[in-house]
Amino acid sequence: MRNLWAPWRMVYISAPKNVECFLCSYAKSNRDDELFILKRGKYSFIVLNAYPYNNGHLMIAPYRHIIYPNDLTVEESMEIMDFISLSIDVLKRALSPDGFNIGVNIGRAAGAGVEHLHFHVVPRWFGDTNFMPILSETKVISQHIKSTFEVLKKFL
Repeated sequence: MRNLWAPWRMVYISAPKNVECFLCSYAKSNRDDELFILKRGKYSFIVLNAYPYNNGHLMIAPYRHIIYPNDLTVEESMEIMDFISLSIDVLKRALSPDGFNIGVNIGRAAGAGVEHLHFHVVPRWFGDTNFMPILSETKVISQHIKSTFEVLKKFL
């Protein structure tokens, strides 16, 4: 049997659990490179998912802590849709995926890890699924998040 090492996960596992919403914390921070925030707008921001489904997995979140899309203002909705389109364009140029999953999970029962509205843009490639998630509940991410951040930052 071979081992799959993912030592960066220990930071998450052993970290004290924050009471504050991490997206609210990110929105207020001025540590964009450290937190992998790729772009800030007037109403929302684009950030790399620290625990991605696939390499280049982005999240777009409003600064305001809201749960439902119908709580967005028209301006927030427009900027978020613009950021989703921008994310697709950047990922196409930077990583050349074969397709995308775009979605939102609302509430913990739907799979949301945090109850702060955010949209996922996940690049997909033919063959990016394999036996690892099924047999060992492990997803293999082929590039370190810092490397992905540097590549995507060049396109923004």
